[in-house]
Amino acid sequence: MAQRAQGHLRADAQINQDRVLAAATRAFARNGADTSLREIAKDAGVGIGTLYRRFPTREDLVWAVYRSEVDRICATVTDLREQHPPVAALRAWMRSFLGFLATKRAMADALKAALAHDEDQRLETRDRLSDALATLLAAGVAEGTIRDDIAAFDVLTALGGISLIVGEPDQQEQATRLVDLLIDALRPTPDR
Repeated sequence: MAQRAQGHLRADAQINQDRVLAAATRAFARNGADTSLREIAKDAGVGIGTLYRRFPTREDLVWAVYRSEVDRICATVTDLREQHPPVAALRAWMRSFLGFLATKRAMADALKAALAHDEDQRLETRDRLSDALATLLAAGVAEGTIRDDIAAFDVLTALGGISLIVGEPDQQEQATRLVDLLIDALRPTPDR
């Protein structure tokens, strides 16, 4: 991808990039990845040239939004662990992850094209998400509130299934119930 590492940007360029990513995330969630790049630039308060300097292609922007969302969801683990008991932290992360999947689904076709030529980045991203979830599961195992035979990738896959079935905004109540069912399945029982 054309984008440089974020640590190499001037402060004003970083602000503009962050604004573009936030506007693109909103636009993709609302309208899918085919949304107008001019509208994204306008919403971000930057010129279209600024958008294209940072993201020369739509795929570059889609990939950057995806990576930004992965960074965001992984970064929440520390705060959730500090603020909540393990099961509550896990539940909050799972619900946030479903929101992430809804954004991903809205830009699925463009993301598929962006990832088609870079399997390593797709696998690295999946591993980061699995590691974040594994941290939350391990805290529950240590507390005795989560089974010790659960693979994080299996839980990610189950969340993906929930997202496919009830991933629309008007289905949030049912998605929450399904997350609670999944949490119950992760709890230790006398026969396990």
